[in-house]
Amino acid sequence: MEEHSTDALRGRLLTAEEVELAPEQIEGLEGVQCLEAVSGQYGQLSCQRCHNQDQAAFYRNPCFQREDCYYCLSCLQFGKLSSCDRLYHLPRKPAVKPSEAEVCLAWQGQLSNQQAEGAQKIRQSFEEGKDCFIWAVTGAGKTEMLFPALQVAMADGKRLALASPRLDVCNELYPRLQAAFPQLDIALLHGQSDQSFRDCPLTICSTHQLIRFQAYFDGIIIDEVDAFPFVDDQTLHFAAERALVEGGVRIFLSATPSRRQEAAIKKQEVAAFILPARYHRKALPVPHYVWVGNWRQSLSQAKLPRRLDHWIGSKLEAKRRFLLFLPHIPLMLALEEVLHRVFDQARLASVSAKDPERTAKVQVMREEGYDFLLTTTILERGVTFPNIDVAVLGTEDRTFTQQALVQISGRVGRKADAATGEVVFFHQGKTRASQAAIRQIKDMNRLAHERGLLDD
Repeated sequence: MEEHSTDALRGRLLTAEEVELAPEQIEGLEGVQCLEAVSGQYGQLSCQRCHNQDQAAFYRNPCFQREDCYYCLSCLQFGKLSSCDRLYHLPRKPAVKPSEAEVCLAWQGQLSNQQAEGAQKIRQSFEEGKDCFIWAVTGAGKTEMLFPALQVAMADGKRLALASPRLDVCNELYPRLQAAFPQLDIALLHGQSDQSFRDCPLTICSTHQLIRFQAYFDGIIIDEVDAFPFVDDQTLHFAAERALVEGGVRIFLSATPSRRQEAAIKKQEVAAFILPARYHRKALPVPHYVWVGNWRQSLSQAKLPRRLDHWIGSKLEAKRRFLLFLPHIPLMLALEEVLHRVFDQARLASVSAKDPERTAKVQVMREEGYDFLLTTTILERGVTFPNIDVAVLGTEDRTFTQQALVQISGRVGRKADAATGEVVFFHQGKTRASQAAIRQIKDMNRLAHERGLLDD
């Protein structure tokens, strides 16, 4: 059997079908580990891929091999896995240190003092083999903070993953890392990527992809660690742990840690570094409230709330581009229809997770082809546009959590030459979430001011 036929198994946990080899071929390999995919009897069933042990999340499906055959519902999205299936694993190959040219950092920027301190914290975590949480405000330059630690770790032969729960974030990170390390082989793995696994120093992937790894990475950096679905999915947390070699390190990045994560930081259960200021040393824009009454009723009558109408008109007149966030797709589409009629000369579009043209529309917005975009929370993070304002319609909706509103507010003022802008919360009632979001932004500005990290 040719060596490349088994490379896909090294550091991975896959079925024979995924490896595209017959089970008997795989089981004859030296050092191969073979696991019963769903082990045990009902009452003690356990999925060896996703670690599901909830008996209600297994479905009995008798087959020609056995009557008591069960398959796992928890990881069904990765392919059906039953009691009759096997999972296979081969140890990863010994690391080959890349050349100096491959890990040469082409990025010519300069880290701020606070960024440099954060970068040193990350590097120290790799050296000491300890997990670390980096809490940095939106626009703080988290990605750039990673560069020095990535360079040193990869030069030492370490295999690293930069993972995110959001595909948009993966797609945004990939070209930035390619530009920073132009000679380095970097893989991009997620459900919509046209790339497949290969052994390389750096893998950018969705957190879902980690479920197919076992003892492969020396370090995993999880960006947007508070984002859905990773934050509350124990399967993904387990996958991130299993994908590490013994002694491997996890670096968690977030601008909006969950309550559980924030509590762990405050209790010093995890080493943490807080960066409360953006790299350009300007304060975070603070949202302000505008009451619009029963805006849903207005939309149902094909009308715009008066104050929203005035705000949009003023932005178009001033040629200020903006994002307008809505809580649900039907409301967004209804508003889009009204806006096309009221502002018939405006260039606008809408995007959501279900929009097949989302990526293309986002690119048009980047190229200033739209005056504004309507969007769901799909654009709350990971995608940036220079010199824009932001409005949120319906902040009273449960969709707009504290974390979501902080992330949305963080779309404004990202660039040094456009460090200010407006964030407005159009609402029918103030919520704890929206008030907490404003309070967190103000707290970070206060902390940044106390540390002397702001110029204004």
